[in-house]
Amino acid sequence: MFSSFHAVVPMLCVTAAGIAAMVAEAFRAKGEKMPIGPLGAVGLIGAAVATGLLWDRNATSFGVVSADNFGLFVTAILVVVGLLSLAISAPTVEREGLPAGEYYALMLFSLAGMMLMATATDLLVIFLALEVLSLAIYVLTGIRRDSAQGAEGAFKYFLLGGFSSAFFLYGIAFVYGLTGSTHLDRIGTLMAAQAMTPSTMQILAIGLLLVGFAFKVSAVPFHMWTPDAYEAAPPAVTGFMSTGVKAAAFAAFVRVFLSAFEPLIHSWSSIVWGLAAATMIIGTVVGVAQTSVKRMLAYSSIAHGGYLLLALMSGNDVGKGAVLFYLLVYAVTNLGAFGIISVLETREQANDRVSDYAGLWTTHPTLALLMTFFLLSLGGFPPLGGFIAKWYVFSAAIKAGYTWLAIIGVLTSVVSVFFYLRVIVMMYMTPADNEPRAALPAVPQLAGAAIVLSAIIILYLGVLPTRVLEWAAASIGGII
Repeated sequence: MFSSFHAVVPMLCVTAAGIAAMVAEAFRAKGEKMPIGPLGAVGLIGAAVATGLLWDRNATSFGVVSADNFGLFVTAILVVVGLLSLAISAPTVEREGLPAGEYYALMLFSLAGMMLMATATDLLVIFLALEVLSLAIYVLTGIRRDSAQGAEGAFKYFLLGGFSSAFFLYGIAFVYGLTGSTHLDRIGTLMAAQAMTPSTMQILAIGLLLVGFAFKVSAVPFHMWTPDAYEAAPPAVTGFMSTGVKAAAFAAFVRVFLSAFEPLIHSWSSIVWGLAAATMIIGTVVGVAQTSVKRMLAYSSIAHGGYLLLALMSGNDVGKGAVLFYLLVYAVTNLGAFGIISVLETREQANDRVSDYAGLWTTHPTLALLMTFFLLSLGGFPPLGGFIAKWYVFSAAIKAGYTWLAIIGVLTSVVSVFFYLRVIVMMYMTPADNEPRAALPAVPQLAGAAIVLSAIIILYLGVLPTRVLEWAAASIGGII
């Protein structure tokens, strides 16, 4: 009996930690300081241990959750995202006076939804996981209740998110009408039998599901919420949702489209080709014009979603591993960058304009050096992880015959270097203006350690990526 719960143990650990955070907040006296964040760390460490013990066991729970190596690899990425997010969140929670129990509980429940989305093998369970993680993220986006910008960003995200969820649910309904099932294995078998002559209903079902996934991964033209939500949320929340949501959404995207709908790849590959090209171009071109570092990283996130779509389309051995490796590198890099934005923010001033980074090398040389690491990795400079990730994505695309799409990816990657280097030039070569402004805060030890660890990880993944690439390729091979 208990064996049927094995596959859901990692998310149960995280859920239990979220409940513990809520209970701790309920019993905390007003003004009393209670270490609620560490409760989340305990749950995530438990999830990491469970993930390691489940590796290579292919455990399943209730026929709709599969702890195969693919789902476990994404779960491991989400554990890393969760631990780093908790560490960089502590200064924000304390500085803003946010309700710690509510904040950490929402983050942990969202992580549980992400893990469920990565391991679910049924469309309805994927939809439920999507809603669990989304509702928590909507609230986290607007958790600064005295911020009009935060409320606006959360409201836009909520409205557009509900709109995309309706498309996704309609897609599930069409699939069920066609196949009589929402289980991915059953859907894949029936789709393969009709692959030679796909019907209009099949194309419509795939299109509706594609809209739902495209919204979550910020693909153009479903990216409108991204800049406003990223700018409105606290930097720690922005880093969390820009990495965790993307990892979970791409995990489900891969599982659905490269497994259940793989027999119809010739029907949907051209649509994804257009989405990938538009996403890379719009994300890069519009990002060049941004003066806010948070909005710049938002458009950077959009462009990186295009690179991931390129890897997903390739579907060959190189592309399979590239998807997961890219998700890991991107998650650690982006969290490190938003961690620096978070520790530089004060209650009076966001310090997220490009001009606010002028002279950072003279005031906080370590932070300037770390930010340089993260920006260069996002731009794809060797010997950092971002270079290896992009190399494998473009190699997979060329190997699969998508040469022109790979060329678009390379060109947009070159253009994106401009807005990354602009911040670096500002930090090192532009003196701070003479206008009086608040002194930058001291860097908290825990957040600083998390940022340094992120830099070490991306350096390691750039210099010695082979082992992780092998794990990624082996794990995704089990579902395709």
